[in-house]
Amino acid sequence: MKNSKVSSKIAIKNRRLFATVIRSITSLKNQQVMDFSFSELNLNSVETLPGFEARAAFTVNSATIFREEVDIVPTIVDENLSYIPWGGDNQMPFKIIEHIEKDETLATCQIFNAEVCYGSGLRYDTCVASAKVKNEVEDFLLDNDLAAYFLGVSQDFKHFGFAVSVLILNEDGTKIVRLLRKEACYCRFAPANAEGKIPSVLYANWRKCVSSRADIEVIDLLDPSAPWRDLQGKLAKKTRCRKFAIVSRIPTVDSTYYPIPYYAALFKGKWYNIKQLIGIAKEAKLKNSAPIKYHIEISQKYWESIFRSEGITDRRKQQERIVQEKQSILDFLTGAENSGKAWFSTFYITPDGKEQHDVVINKIDDSKEGGDWSTDIQEAVNMFCFTMRVHSNLVGSVPGKAQSNNSGSDKRELYTIAQALQKPYHDLLFTVHRIIIRFNGWQGVHPEIPFIQLTTLDEHTDAKQVKLPNANDNGKADNN
Repeated sequence: MKNSKVSSKIAIKNRRLFATVIRSITSLKNQQVMDFSFSELNLNSVETLPGFEARAAFTVNSATIFREEVDIVPTIVDENLSYIPWGGDNQMPFKIIEHIEKDETLATCQIFNAEVCYGSGLRYDTCVASAKVKNEVEDFLLDNDLAAYFLGVSQDFKHFGFAVSVLILNEDGTKIVRLLRKEACYCRFAPANAEGKIPSVLYANWRKCVSSRADIEVIDLLDPSAPWRDLQGKLAKKTRCRKFAIVSRIPTVDSTYYPIPYYAALFKGKWYNIKQLIGIAKEAKLKNSAPIKYHIEISQKYWESIFRSEGITDRRKQQERIVQEKQSILDFLTGAENSGKAWFSTFYITPDGKEQHDVVINKIDDSKEGGDWSTDIQEAVNMFCFTMRVHSNLVGSVPGKAQSNNSGSDKRELYTIAQALQKPYHDLLFTVHRIIIRFNGWQGVHPEIPFIQLTTLDEHTDAKQVKLPNANDNGKADNN
């Protein structure tokens, strides 16, 4: 009887231990599946060519992130709510951010442009305002982090060409008490009405599938062409809404819901892919001294079409299919039985008459020792800086073996020019603050962004702020 009890206890302990192990394994498997997202699929890689002392580089064509060439139709959330997707799959802003984060030069130029747009910081000038108004403005600034807001909208401007600000009124609708920034990448526009006006902005985490209205914040959008009049009109109609969005948008030559940023030329052209290829080639050369012989450029849609046609949804099976397809291409390039044969690839014609191929195989001339990468990297960096309108000496020394530098006077002038070019962006961003000041009745207050003027050594100071003349101070400017 005693042995039976002991055996029963051991059996119970074993079952508990077995159950614990099963739970741990299940938890680990679930965690691995959850952590393995589509962005982690190894689409870009360098593979060894069988039988050759050379390698092949696989990359994704960067031009495919801009998929607004096709007709975009509204996505319906429910019977009363729909939105215009940003790009063919509604993921364009996140793909743009991903491409920017993959390149050191592009990421540095972007933050530099945002910092130059920020300048010396946005502030409300209350020099000629009454003591009562000064106290109200100070209370408003203490309740709202103006520095974080303005640096955020500056980055949205430089990344996507527009920024979304939200004004929150008090319960009575007599004062604007809060100013918020809504990150542009998480904003979507509702379809325009019969008058061509966009009624609302939809704010949600569009990185994941959003199918429920509960996951979306719907904010009334003031008419971009006349936000002050629209705000007055809505309040005159006794609306109970106390939250309104204002879109500050850079005018572009086209008229789409979401403007295509000017630096899109880097992605639609060849230089982004060239610079990425140079990095891959350098890494392959350093790791095993094997030169890159082929560059296989594959469109993102090519992989998506394979997954769709074969019904592959599991991420691990998708990765296995990618490896299999890459091996098939390598076998085609190196197999003796394939000598003289041709590779067929689908392509389509864009509205501007350009061919977009799903697969492009480029043979790289590696006859020169080390190739031309050492000089080409400098050319690629200069092309990036040129497209981003940033002089390379303003963000650091020029990459490459040969270093060049400008004098201090040249750098000061370059920085002054860079700040002067921010004037139109400041004017566009000031509309929000002029509405706040006017609505709250703050007489003698106006928004301003002083320039940072770099000085020479004989002035015994590193920098000074220069206040530009404007209509509010009758053309008088003073330096601080």
